[in-house]
Amino acid sequence: MKLVNKIKHVCAKKMAQIDGRQLVILFLYVFVLGFFFAKVEIQIEGPDGGWAANLPTWRIEQHWLLTLFWGGRAMTGYHAWVFTFIGLIFHLPIFLIGKWSWRIEARVVASVMLFWVIEDFLWFVLNPAFGLARFDPINVTWHRHWWGGAPIDYWFAIAIGMVMLAYSFSDKTEKPGFEEAV
Repeated sequence: MKLVNKIKHVCAKKMAQIDGRQLVILFLYVFVLGFFFAKVEIQIEGPDGGWAANLPTWRIEQHWLLTLFWGGRAMTGYHAWVFTFIGLIFHLPIFLIGKWSWRIEARVVASVMLFWVIEDFLWFVLNPAFGLARFDPINVTWHRHWWGGAPIDYWFAIAIGMVMLAYSFSDKTEKPGFEEAV
C-alpha cells in the first residue's frame, strides 16, 4: 500500500507540472481514435465476435506467455496484426517530425495503452449486441480477470500509462509538444 501511495504522490506532483491544455488535447485525440476504432471493430467482429471469435484467423488458446502478456486471452492473427499496426501508427509522428527521445517514446506508449482501454471499453458501450449493461465477467468471458467493475488490464494500463505520461511531461527543457512540431 505504501508503494501505491508513493506512486500516487509522485504522479500527482508530476501531473501538476504538466501543460493542461496539451494533456487535454492528447486525451481528446486518443479518445477520438479509440471511438473510431471501436466502431471499426464492431463492424469487423460482428454481434457475437468479441476477441475475434468468429474471424477466419489463427488462434493460440493455451500458452504460459498468454497469461503473462494477454491476461489469459487467446492470441489471434487478427490481434497480432492490429496491435502491431496501431503501435506503428502511434509512432508515425516521430518519423514525420524526425525527433525521438525517451520522453517522447513514453508519451507514445502511454497513449497506445490508454487508446486500447478506451477502444475496448467503447467496443462494449457502442456495440448493440453488448452495451454497458452486459459489461461484466459473465458476458465478457475473454476478459478473465476483473476488479472494480472492469477488466484488471484496464487498471494496469491506466496506472502505467499515467506514470509514463507524467514522466513524458516532466522535463521542462525538452518539450515534445504540439507547438514545437508546427
